[in-house]
Amino acid sequence: MSLSDMSSEMSLGDLRADFPVFADGDPERPLAYLDSAASSQMPRQVIEAMVNFQSHSYANIHRGLYRLSGASTAAYDSARQTVASFIGASDRNEVIFTSGATASLNFLAYSWGEKNIQAGDEIALPLSEHHANLVPWQQLALRKGAKLRWIELTPEGTIDWASLQEALSHRPKLLTFAWVSNVFGTVHPVAKIAKLAHEAGATVVLDGSQGVPHLECDVQRLGVDFLAFSGHKMLGPTGIGVLWGRMSCLEELPPFLYGGDMISIVKRERSSWAEIPNRFEAGTPNITGAVGLSAACAYLSRIGFADIRSHDLMLMEYAIRRLEEAGATVLGPKDLQQRSGVLSFRYKKLHPHDIATILGRDEVCVRAGHHCCQPLMREIGMTGTTRASFYVYNTRADIDRLAESLAKVGDIFHIAPCPCTKIGHKPAPLASDAAPCTQEESCGECSCKLLNQSH
Repeated sequence: MSLSDMSSEMSLGDLRADFPVFADGDPERPLAYLDSAASSQMPRQVIEAMVNFQSHSYANIHRGLYRLSGASTAAYDSARQTVASFIGASDRNEVIFTSGATASLNFLAYSWGEKNIQAGDEIALPLSEHHANLVPWQQLALRKGAKLRWIELTPEGTIDWASLQEALSHRPKLLTFAWVSNVFGTVHPVAKIAKLAHEAGATVVLDGSQGVPHLECDVQRLGVDFLAFSGHKMLGPTGIGVLWGRMSCLEELPPFLYGGDMISIVKRERSSWAEIPNRFEAGTPNITGAVGLSAACAYLSRIGFADIRSHDLMLMEYAIRRLEEAGATVLGPKDLQQRSGVLSFRYKKLHPHDIATILGRDEVCVRAGHHCCQPLMREIGMTGTTRASFYVYNTRADIDRLAESLAKVGDIFHIAPCPCTKIGHKPAPLASDAAPCTQEESCGECSCKLLNQSH
């Protein structure tokens, strides 16, 4: 399986056939799924791996002295090894299964944070962070009397190096940041940032939710202390994710969740804990989800990240050109090498939800809103953006569909009348030559206001 021949759609068509969802729907209006940054689709190889496990090997893991439990435990342990190899971990026990990146980051905020953050300490993070890598640290700072030190961005959405160096000069206890921005698609130079942070004495947490699915991951080369990511953004199922940590770092952490399977000995007065990773996986885990994540890792490894990266860049270059030709304003770095498979844009000052709704009627699937980055949106003066995101199953035809549907959006809103009657003018008739309202003030209730248009 290869995506290396980007001049031909043949290999892409063969790969797309692995995804059952694309066989559904109207052949005259095929699905253009451009929302993989929210959740990717699953290939049949992942679906079949989970169905086969659930049908023939499912039982609870550990301590079940019968064939099915042994098979289930073996499948779970094998999944941990596959994920460890996928991210370049030196020890499979450094891989902690969680319900997703959000759970992984909250785990760290409570386990590492409660132990290490004290009043007056600082936590540094860029303004572009997803709420999952912002709110847990914000709430920790509020609980402990610590301070968030914000790292500003350049107009293109890259980290402002002067601001980063200023933040590190205050010697924060922690630096946390995303490998790839889920708004701008910016690929941050992780190893360089981690080195600077360690020189300043900071522990480094990396949100890999958008990076691990698209970029070759070797935690040794990245140089971070902890990495969080989710299965559902990398061809796997929902409800499964990973927290990787250096063993020396994990050994210092107290448990966060308590209960079955994470204990060694329980007495009336006190308890002791199991070895890592069981210490951090209380209760019955998502065994089937781990099997699915393992299959997703194997699928991506067979494609190869060099080809995945080339494919992303080909689609990004084409999408930027087509959207700009259609009159959209694309946000993020101009240098393609600084981008991954996420593209946010504005279009004719229309509200992102209106754009996404009309595109959705055309079976063009995009995401609209603040993308769980409200502080960033507030900083750049927007309520939200429209976001298209690409993955291994997308083709240029999907981007053509996006550009064509976007033209329809412009046509619809060019003739849409303003219904406002609050400031003494009457709405234009519903006719093809109806002109938009040109009033200079807004009543605050009409559609022009909702579309961020003055009238």
